Amino acid sequence: MKKFKKLVGIEFKRIFSNNVLLAIFFGAPILYGFLFGYVYQQAKVVNLPIVIIDQDRSPTTDKIIDAFNDNEGLLVSDVRYSAGDIVAEMPVKQYAAVITIPNGFEADVLQKRHPEIHVDLNMANILNANTASKNIQSVLMTLNAGMEIEGLKKQGMHPAQAYSSYESFKINFNKLYNSTGNYVTFMLPGLLAGIMQQVIFLAMALVFARDFEDGYFGSLIEESKSSLYHITLKATPFLLMLPLMWLAISFFFPYFQIDASIFNFPMLVLATLLTLASMAIGMLFSIAIPSQLKATELLMVISTPAFILSGFTWPTMAIPVWITNIAQYIPLTQFLSGFRKIAFYGGDLSAIKGEIGMLLLITTVSFLVMVLLLQMKIWLFGKKNKTTIIYSDL
Repeated sequence: MKKFKKLVGIEFKRIFSNNVLLAIFFGAPILYGFLFGYVYQQAKVVNLPIVIIDQDRSPTTDKIIDAFNDNEGLLVSDVRYSAGDIVAEMPVKQYAAVITIPNGFEADVLQKRHPEIHVDLNMANILNANTASKNIQSVLMTLNAGMEIEGLKKQGMHPAQAYSSYESFKINFNKLYNSTGNYVTFMLPGLLAGIMQQVIFLAMALVFARDFEDGYFGSLIEESKSSLYHITLKATPFLLMLPLMWLAISFFFPYFQIDASIFNFPMLVLATLLTLASMAIGMLFSIAIPSQLKATELLMVISTPAFILSGFTWPTMAIPVWITNIAQYIPLTQFLSGFRKIAFYGGDLSAIKGEIGMLLLITTVSFLVMVLLLQMKIWLFGKKNKTTIIYSDL
């Protein structure tokens, strides 16, 4: 045990002597947590720039422009009376929409000729386009209803009757789970989990690959010929440090006022299993590929698209089945699926038993392959040394 503790101490020294590893392991989760948190801190998209082309210049169109000015999601950047060269301006100004009110609009409204307001949406950014479209529709539908009711009242209809004639039924929306549509609540948890998986992958990719490259593996083999011993030795420093990293990033939730239930036992189980599965995959690559650069590059191939493939932001039913099947074997996919069930829906362990089972499967398979592969490398290393000794004696 004393020898094991001494070797663990050496492992810590080797970890802290690697500036790249330290920057990735300690710097990335904290730095990116603050960075992404502040990026989405506004919580929702507001003040999207729009242009209104008012070809009618009437009191009615003035009311429409005022209504757009009162909408917090939109910012009337310019009101003009002819289109001009909007196409040339778009790359610079990046308007979310151009709204054209045709000539004779007020007269057509008063005479019930149903004029048309033309809206050109900038679809280069889908999020901005959808937000702008929703707000524009909200403003125009409210105005449309108001004008219709006013028309009925001018015809002599009682105000109450005018309202009831226009509104056949009422609609009541009750928003559940992130009811405010807060973008920090939506995005940051998934991004933090993706960062943690990537950090674990990259850190573990170096543990054995570095030993193979600098020859330290030979010194370790002299201490023990058991692959389990060496896996435990390499994993111990990270098993001690990773809980601290999880604890550190968990404080981003109260810091950015994210309304999610994460300080509970099911979440602890889920985070633990993500950690173990990511460690097992990272160490497996580190053993299988005795090059720090190649091991990290290949793990990046897995880690980079993981967040997109997980279905956290883009629904899995819209992704080809063969891609979603592959994504099921990436730990982050299972973690984010379980995270939403616990953090937002208030689920317990039974709610995430499928995710738990898959994470255990990933961990177990990776661990068994890792043990066998490392044991074979230890045997081959010993055989090679014996052969070298025999030739040197001759």
